[in-house]
Order: sequence, then structure tokens, then C-alpha cells
Amino acid sequence: MWKKQKIVIPIEISARHCHLSKTDLEKLFGESYELKKIKQLSASADFACEEKIILQVGSKKFENVRVVGPLRSQTQVEISLTDAIGSGVVPPIRLSGNLEGSSEIKITGPNGEVELQEGLIIAKRHIHCATYEAKKYKLKHGDVVSVRVGGERPVVFEDVAVRVKDDYRLCLHLDTDEGNAAGINKKGEGEIV
Repeated sequence: MWKKQKIVIPIEISARHCHLSKTDLEKLFGESYELKKIKQLSASADFACEEKIILQVGSKKFENVRVVGPLRSQTQVEISLTDAIGSGVVPPIRLSGNLEGSSEIKITGPNGEVELQEGLIIAKRHIHCATYEAKKYKLKHGDVVSVRVGGERPVVFEDVAVRVKDDYRLCLHLDTDEGNAAGINKKGEGEIV
């Protein structure tokens, strides 16, 4: 009898943050400014930066929001649904990079501000998976799976998108709302079901 392979997956919680384009970085921090890396993140080439900005989401303001590098072609801000509640803005739930028709956002830095007509999203839960891991676990880019989290607050996260890239490593990314629902503080573990 064939036995299904158990896939245990690390989980990381992602708080509100901002990815900047070169143009917007220079508007916020000054001409020819370069991001200062403080910590490598698990997702590909992403890194936490020393730089922080202020977000204006509808009627709510969030200070000390971390910038995440490297620079992107288009500025993207990720918040949780809890962040958005009471702001008058309800950003769409999207995978990173899918910004067409997303919500407007105002960003303030030490040297200026940027008002974007789109760029604000609630990040869709997703798995990063290296190409060799995808082959090992029989996963493909674009697959949709469910992940069970045990513990004192067990939950099954459904509709989890799989993203495969050579320089990724296996990890489920959730936002703070989802992490809180499962009783996860920063890092945890689940199983693909």
C-alpha cells in the first residue's frame, strides 16, 4: 500500500512592511540613497533594512514600518487585515507582485513622501519552495495546498499558494493575524495536508 509522504514545513510570521522601488526610495530618503541591510531573511534575496517609514492607510497612521530590500520595480506595502480595520481602506488579498488594482497608500520618509494610487495589499498566505524541494515533495509552482498547525490553537490554513524558485527554501509565510490565530509567535511549524 502506498503511503503519503509527510511534509513538515517551517512557518514564519511577517509583520507589516514595505518594498520600495528605486524612484520611491530616492523620494523618501534622498538621491542616490542605498538601503542598509541589517538581517538576511529566509525568502530568497530579501533582507530587513535599517530604514523605516511612516504609512498612512486611510485614516490610520503606522510609524516605524520596516523597509525590506532589495529594491523592486514597483513599491509594495503589506499589512494585515487588523491593520486595515477602521482605516476606511480594505486592501485586496494578493500574492506579492500582483498590484494591479490594489489599494492606495501614502508613505513618508525623512526626505519626502510618496502617494501611490496602488501598491497596498494584504499578503496571501504562501509557501516558498526551492526547486529541488519541489521535486522532492512533488510540488509545482502555482499548486494550492492546505497546512495543518498543531499545538494549543490547532488550525488548518487552506488555499495556500506554492511559489517555487531556485533560491527559495521551504517555508510557509503567514501574516500576523494568521500567526495569532494559530498561536505562533514569529516562527512555528506545520504539515502540508
